[in-house]
Amino acid sequence: MAASDYPHLFSPIVLGKQFFKHRIFASPQDNPQLDANKFLTRDAMAFYERKAQGGFASVCVGDYMVDSRAGHSHPFQLRGDDVRGKASMFRTAMGITKHGAVAAAELNHAGANSNMWEREGFVYGFADGLRADGVEVRAFDDAWLERLIACFADAAAYARQVGFQMITLHGGHGWCLNQFMSPRENTRRDKWGGSLENRMRFPLAVIEAVRKRIGNAMPIEIRLSGAEWVPGGYDADECVAIAKALDGKVDLLHISAGHHEDDVASMRTHPTMFLEDGCNTFYAAEVKKHVKTPVATVGALTDVRMMEELIASGKTDIVELGRQSLADPDLPLKAQTGREEDITRCMRCFTCFSNSTLGGIFYCSVNPEIGNELETMFDTPPREKKKVLVAGGGIGGMQAALTLSRRGHEVILCEKTGRLGGVLRCECNIPFKKPLENYLDLQEKRIARAGIEVRLNTAVTPELASALRPDVIVAALGSRPVKPPVKNIDAGNVVGAEEVYYNPEKAGQKCVILGGGLVGLELGVFLAGYKGREVDVIEMLPTTLASDPGGGTSERMGSVGMAAGDALVQGVALRVKLGELPNMRVHTSTRALEVTENGLLVSGPEGEYEIEADTVIYAAGQRPLREDALALRDCAPEFHMLGDCVAPKNIVAATQAAFQLARDIGR
Repeated sequence: MAASDYPHLFSPIVLGKQFFKHRIFASPQDNPQLDANKFLTRDAMAFYERKAQGGFASVCVGDYMVDSRAGHSHPFQLRGDDVRGKASMFRTAMGITKHGAVAAAELNHAGANSNMWEREGFVYGFADGLRADGVEVRAFDDAWLERLIACFADAAAYARQVGFQMITLHGGHGWCLNQFMSPRENTRRDKWGGSLENRMRFPLAVIEAVRKRIGNAMPIEIRLSGAEWVPGGYDADECVAIAKALDGKVDLLHISAGHHEDDVASMRTHPTMFLEDGCNTFYAAEVKKHVKTPVATVGALTDVRMMEELIASGKTDIVELGRQSLADPDLPLKAQTGREEDITRCMRCFTCFSNSTLGGIFYCSVNPEIGNELETMFDTPPREKKKVLVAGGGIGGMQAALTLSRRGHEVILCEKTGRLGGVLRCECNIPFKKPLENYLDLQEKRIARAGIEVRLNTAVTPELASALRPDVIVAALGSRPVKPPVKNIDAGNVVGAEEVYYNPEKAGQKCVILGGGLVGLELGVFLAGYKGREVDVIEMLPTTLASDPGGGTSERMGSVGMAAGDALVQGVALRVKLGELPNMRVHTSTRALEVTENGLLVSGPEGEYEIEADTVIYAAGQRPLREDALALRDCAPEFHMLGDCVAPKNIVAATQAAFQLARDIGR
């Protein structure tokens, strides 16, 4: 297929007087790679440019704070009101537009959800009082609102001056403009609250002020929550009423969903792997029935066929992609040139969010270029082409083989089983892990197309390695499950998580899982939510990554972070999912003592007790196959170890290490 097979998706559109070459936009994303003055670094600029290079019609730089003194929600947000950042903003806009994309700037203010740790300790809101986290809230007055309206207008004019071509106003997800529109948040009973007309007064005043400063040619997009997804929050009908009030006042209605300050709602804003593709698109479809203004949809969109159908059926005018623009920034170009089968789809694993929250850099499990955009844009070929033997065809081994081949090396890839993909193939029976199976299959197809010599059912021994006479050996042998030291662990009613993933029928009706890590919890969700089993998860630590430490969403993410690692935000998704599963229970600070005929004897905060179970499943970690790898050390002049055989970690660690190692060889 090619662009002609997606005539609606690749038809141009004009908003205001701005021409867009097609209907695939990169939705607003911030990038925490900022310098000390809260301006984008060169690496962050490349993050946005890479999307434009991949063919997106518009790329939006997220979260320009219109009032950096009193409107930020976290410390890694751009100053949209500081002229010292002019060069940074100009270079970013130019990096986007020189590739033919429209550069958009998202203007935002956190309102009553602002963080004030750098200031005197209060925020402005709808009434005097204390926020749930103890921060003082002072009721705004007209003077403060007039000043804030001017902040939006000034920031828009500034963005226009430095080369941005569209203004996106963030009116969703619990931020300032959304707070005014929401009957739940806006408790005022004066001209600023109460009726819909009054609740829309401030957002419309902001739009009017921005329009006066930037003119009619430059389009204004506004982002809305199709429903807030919080107790007492507005639903789709209220969003339609809000959209009708905005109809004709803006050039694009961007319909998202959810609320930042609530776990359940935030997992709707950023759909989890437990939700269906395009799960939020019905909000845009409903709004579009009632307005003349063009409408955009967003959320869990990865399939260009679905995107084409959404536009062709009149449910939306534009599709906006967030995490998918990281998984494959070349999606528009690939679809346009008939290579849609080579599109890497987002797995919704939240690795990108977790890493950006903890480490300040976006990394992607399935795209090692993300986080390394600047250096890969100006990559140089190896000085010396080598013959490389890759031992192990799992995640890391496949990525290493592909990157080595693309850089011109001769590659032999050996895998001891009959299929590439490694241990993660065991999860392919799980409905919410279907994107993982698709990714493994895609990598397998890419290897076949690359002409890499693949030897299946071939374990790499020192004898074989020496006989092949490679210049380089990359050992990516992986790891094996660890049996925990529990009495009677070899009993007949005990089985490993990997075996259950492959053969769910091995799990009885009542199951106990030893280990509350990502593997154990996701297996528990599968058994309880999809197979109807009764599941108890045992964890020795006082918390799991799905535990709720209390506080607001941002605080929860921060407090769990160091323990949760790159699964930080997936932990939030799991916590939400566990709330839907009364047949799954997690026992923390609990140690397994003995496998019994009736189940498992444990010791917890309330003493010793037995959990009745038909099957005990261990998911207690992995043992790296280091010795097997080290046996190959002297079989080639250059030797490297990669992935789980060094230390069992995760997909992104294996992918990043493989990508970088392959780029180092021959330099």
